[in-house]
Amino acid sequence: MLDVSHEEWLRRAKSLTPPGGHHIDGADQPGGGADFAVVSPRDGQVLARVADAGPAEVDAAVAAARRAFDSGPWPRLTPAERGRVLLRIADLLEERREELALTVSLEMGKPISDAYGIELRAAIGTFRWYGQLADKLTDESPHTAPDALALVTREPAGVVGAVVPWNFPLTLASWKIAPALATGCTVVLKPSENSPLSALLLARVATEAGLPPGVLNVVCGDGPVAGRALGLHPDVDVLAFTGSTAVGRHFLRYAADSNLKRVWLELGGKSPNIVLPDAPDLERAAVTAAWGIFFNQGEMCTAPSRLLVHSSIAEQVTEAVVARARALRVGDPLDPATEMGALVGEAHLGRVLDHIGTGLDEGARLRVGGERTLADSGGSFLRPTVFDRVDPGMRLAREEIFGPVLSVLAFDDLDEAVALANATEYGLAAALWTSDLTTAHRVSRALKAGTVWVNCYEEGDLTVPFGGMKQSGNGRDKSVHAIEKYTELKTTWIQL
Repeated sequence: MLDVSHEEWLRRAKSLTPPGGHHIDGADQPGGGADFAVVSPRDGQVLARVADAGPAEVDAAVAAARRAFDSGPWPRLTPAERGRVLLRIADLLEERREELALTVSLEMGKPISDAYGIELRAAIGTFRWYGQLADKLTDESPHTAPDALALVTREPAGVVGAVVPWNFPLTLASWKIAPALATGCTVVLKPSENSPLSALLLARVATEAGLPPGVLNVVCGDGPVAGRALGLHPDVDVLAFTGSTAVGRHFLRYAADSNLKRVWLELGGKSPNIVLPDAPDLERAAVTAAWGIFFNQGEMCTAPSRLLVHSSIAEQVTEAVVARARALRVGDPLDPATEMGALVGEAHLGRVLDHIGTGLDEGARLRVGGERTLADSGGSFLRPTVFDRVDPGMRLAREEIFGPVLSVLAFDDLDEAVALANATEYGLAAALWTSDLTTAHRVSRALKAGTVWVNCYEEGDLTVPFGGMKQSGNGRDKSVHAIEKYTELKTTWIQL
């Protein structure tokens, strides 16, 4: 972590000048007059007023992306040339890492240590990885009859609409933008209205790195207006979305009501974290369970929000998790010592508190937390919260809370654990703690999840795909497999 003090971050925050317009056709654009406030969840203060996109601004951004794809240089560059631009973007993100981390921390409440050390590391690494991959992709020439030549080529799909949430504003944007650009596509990005500032800075960096005008455009606004306009737009060929399952359904409808564009969805989760009595290290399992649910304020689609523990060790593991929750330092996101920052805003804090109240009403036992803290700051802070004696039918065990709220459920045998783990409409991630190799393999195969971690949580790198099953979505981000979302397969048959 960068050696910058709390006081220095506070000083820099006061002198920060955030962008306020859209970024269209390679330049900042002021918008059509309407704007909205970006409020920092650390203190409730307005960070900036940002232009609010309507259909006209979305049309302009899509038109710029269409021109850049149909007649601009980007799709016609060699893969190596595109890769070099992506590598320059990564280098410039590294140069401006502190400014970008500060912006992320201010706009969504993430601790500055995580914004700098995790969020920016992931975004920089993503552009670098796809920049290096760009000229390593190959086409196919299947073996066929001796009097014919068959070619199978991957061609860029066209204009990509990308809609991303606020919890990892740069990471998730990079997961979509970098592979799309590597293939030769052009992009219109709509960030969350809670976190548009870092996205606008990213677009500026990309233009400075040499990305031609119109290849990456950013329009700011809310989902029902700007997101809907992008989803319905007939000149958008692919729509990639990360967010809630409810909003994902809207994008599928938009595609059906417009040009049947391909829609790739990474949606919600209610991830199970199964701890067996033969876990190699129960203390480590408990500490990791606490870290997983409280990291990023619990605002993670993969958060292990259901801790499934064998009844013989349930109290031991729960006590260790509760102890960690009590010791966790909740504080100003700009303090490098802070371990858990602010939830993204007052409205979201209210929704999480409603879930906590419902859990109490339904009879779950509150072990720690469950209440707002640091209210005098003006920020949206919540104490880390743990419930046990949670019944599988309770809302705590069924619905995605998207906050630092853990539900502990006990089980008596492995079959019951797998059944509990799969008893959800989601299928994004899961984890298992065991020393038995056979159990690890069998349970991993039985779990209906896109990612299964064994004796760890949230581990991995860009070589492995990420995405969900069931109502957690379709398609994959990260890895070579992300390229599939932004390309079309073409067969050419040549009779010799």
